[in-house]
Amino acid sequence: MDIDLSLLHSNTVDKIDISNTYNIPSDYFKNTDIIKLDEIKVNVIITRRVNEDNDFCDYLNAVIDGVMIIPDSISLEEVEYPFHIEYDDYLEENYKKSENILDIFAFLWENIVLEVPLQFTKVRDLSKFHGDGWKLISEDDVIHKDNPFSELLKDFDKE
Repeated sequence: MDIDLSLLHSNTVDKIDISNTYNIPSDYFKNTDIIKLDEIKVNVIITRRVNEDNDFCDYLNAVIDGVMIIPDSISLEEVEYPFHIEYDDYLEENYKKSENILDIFAFLWENIVLEVPLQFTKVRDLSKFHGDGWKLISEDDVIHKDNPFSELLKDFDKE
């Protein structure tokens, strides 16, 4: 969705205020860990400011809230991962200067993709994750329990 910035650039208005809820199209996240991304609440205020080079630039202040559905890192079940983004900077990306247009979906996507965790789990009981000759253990179990490498680790820590 494109936002027209021509009224702001012609000094007809002092700011552009966008308060809306968006559904990000699935094409944006089909090759990511995100399963679903709906109802993204966006509050954006775009103003004109003078930057360090004494040029007028678009300044964007945004608050983005939502919930992404991602796979649990351990169980692979779908889990909700809430996120909150505050963005406050000069607008340079996703901005078609010759057309005075901001692509809001591209801006949202660039900031949301930074919030996708590399690992996220809601699993607390690891005992049910086991198989023939293997079991999932926590980091504490590796360090404190019957670790066959504990003697080697003690020697390694001395160096």
